[in-house]
Amino acid sequence: MPSAFPPGEPAPRDGSLPESALASVGAGPFSVYLHVPFCRVRCGYCDFNTYTLPELGQPGPEGELRSGEARSLTDAFVEAAHRELELAGRVLGDRPGPVETVFVGGGTPTMLDPHQLGGLLERVRHTWGLAPDAEVSTEANPDTVTPEVAQRLAAHGFTRVSIGMQSAVPQVLRTLDRTHDPANVVRAVRAVREAGMQVSLDLIYGTPGESLQDWRRSLELVTALEPDHVSAYALVVEEGTKLHGQVRRGLVPAPDDDDEADKYELADELLGAAGYEWYEISNWAGSPERRCRHNIAYWQGNDWWGVGPGAHSHVGGVRWWNVKHPRAYADRLDQGNSPAHARELLGESERYDEQVLLGVRLADGLPVGQLRPEGRHAVAGLVAEGLLDGRAAVRGRVGLSLRGRLLADTVVHRLLG
Repeated sequence: MPSAFPPGEPAPRDGSLPESALASVGAGPFSVYLHVPFCRVRCGYCDFNTYTLPELGQPGPEGELRSGEARSLTDAFVEAAHRELELAGRVLGDRPGPVETVFVGGGTPTMLDPHQLGGLLERVRHTWGLAPDAEVSTEANPDTVTPEVAQRLAAHGFTRVSIGMQSAVPQVLRTLDRTHDPANVVRAVRAVREAGMQVSLDLIYGTPGESLQDWRRSLELVTALEPDHVSAYALVVEEGTKLHGQVRRGLVPAPDDDDEADKYELADELLGAAGYEWYEISNWAGSPERRCRHNIAYWQGNDWWGVGPGAHSHVGGVRWWNVKHPRAYADRLDQGNSPAHARELLGESERYDEQVLLGVRLADGLPVGQLRPEGRHAVAGLVAEGLLDGRAAVRGRVGLSLRGRLLADTVVHRLLG
């Protein structure tokens, strides 16, 4: 099931923000995240805020969107998302200026029709405008990306598709409860590229039973497909998931830290040899222009509005999160209220901690001068231990070495004192 809410204070019913937060809007880039909460099946490792249609009381094998009742459910979500964007326009006015990045995630966004996704993008454009070079991305299951779908997405203004490949090995996909055909990854990449959009491939490593050779096989397929961008994340067993129960009962082994470290190093080696450069611990791009600008906006602490059930937002040091269930989300907006469940106002200390936590993950690192005294004093020791790049430190920046990327949490704790 989806993970629990963080603690927070009640959010205003009208969605209003403090004047102190509004005063800073527009000082930097602004982004929009759209959360589509539907999936055909629930993967055993996933604790994202997603729902299959049967979980929502809709009939149909594996939650296929075929009945009129099912279509009305997704229509209700799309209508509610439009209303949240209208609310966001009232709260922020024209302060943000043109939106720099839009990211549609989930769930499986491509369970919606491209016309529905395009309509949401048009609402963003109507509310604030889109920058001329805006990055507009959607996640997609490989089985849902046909040439027709890709062409229609591009026609609606999408510039980038992030395909959930996860692995090239059928056995690994079965362990993860992924149902897509590995051959469709190749077809999906071709369809996206022929439609004129950039393509990113998302991978997971450390699945129980995945050998180092299995992982190499996945990486070799990725490099052969030559995507613009690659994300590779270590499997985390989240409490409450099917996989967590299997591990707890001893049915499958827990991921092994040393195994995951070996697989990360192999990924960095093979992707680097193929011309990809890491720019964030789990992300590689074929060139600086192909980096995911939307995710960089998160890591740099920029402002964004998150639309949809369970979506998180951050504007001017205020963070809030929406109610999780699609019906509760739609009901609140039907009643003219904000869907926000709770919020928190970040103080100076919280902002600093996040700046270090997120900034250190980037290849560009952080200026040493931005660290507090305890952090600056820790730099020399971290360089001596091989966790920070000594050449970057000489240039006055905190940058992780390869070993430091494997022990990033340790580096952050040391820098925060």
